[in-house]
Amino acid sequence: MTDTIINREHKDRLFTILFGRSENKAWALDLYNAMNGSHYDNLDDIEVTTMEDTLYMGMKNDASFILNEYMNVYEQQSTYNPNMPIRQLMYSGRLYDKYIKTHHLSIYGKRVLPIPIPKLVVFYNGIDKDIADEQYLYLADCFSNQEKGKEADITVRVKMVNINHGHNKGLLESCKPLAEYSKLIDMIRYNQKELKLEMGDAVDKAIDDMPRESVIYSFLDGHRSEVKMSCLTEYDEAATMEYLKNEAREEGREEGREEGREEGREEGREEVLRDQVKKKIAKGKSLETIADELEVSVDEIRDLYDELCPEDLVR
Repeated sequence: MTDTIINREHKDRLFTILFGRSENKAWALDLYNAMNGSHYDNLDDIEVTTMEDTLYMGMKNDASFILNEYMNVYEQQSTYNPNMPIRQLMYSGRLYDKYIKTHHLSIYGKRVLPIPIPKLVVFYNGIDKDIADEQYLYLADCFSNQEKGKEADITVRVKMVNINHGHNKGLLESCKPLAEYSKLIDMIRYNQKELKLEMGDAVDKAIDDMPRESVIYSFLDGHRSEVKMSCLTEYDEAATMEYLKNEAREEGREEGREEGREEGREEGREEVLRDQVKKKIAKGKSLETIADELEVSVDEIRDLYDELCPEDLVR
């Protein structure tokens, strides 16, 4: 089966691939129904608003859509982030701006504009065992002065839901695509930790081991290259989080918070790529083979290959 061509400028998270794209509206609808106890079944009612081709604070908006007068802004996180209310506030501002322009509305008239109601959710699937099944994050907790923050004119509340395998069973049972996604991530982690497989092989085995009747199996099987790349950039990067925190983020606070975070993420990606190339060279693989397996161009890793490759290895 031919794989879908990947946009190498930015790789979507797997969560976005499954729930944030128009082609998978049905799964977004299932997720909405599970979250809200509803039974909507008309895909035409969904207006997908996920921000496309826009890098925002270093990553794209994961999944958003309008349904039943609600603007649902869904984010997936593999690490706990107490700053999600800030990010969701900024995402929402961008989405409202997009909504107003798309629907040709004017914010300068006398008539009150009927805008959709924001519903902000974070789906957590990291490895922290202390994360509750459900909790709320508040913008007020981020204010520099908690006492003065009580007078703030902006309030934001974000619902965080733990979707790791074994958590929130009622929610997962109500949404098969979400349950299968949760199980897939659990299998990938097992394959990496217990079977010592590299990310690409861990993803392949996890997909191959899925029951063929799984709702998301055919899609994953037909988009393996993109799925593997999304996992490589997300979960291998998560494994270097301590490096990012101790080095790049600290530097970012001193030289400019936003620039530092972006630099840290880039260094993290380079560190992951370097580690992958080093492992494959140790197995005696050629430059072309490594580039093919990592789904990057030869030119992208040529210098790295030359640096890491033993002098006596025939290239």
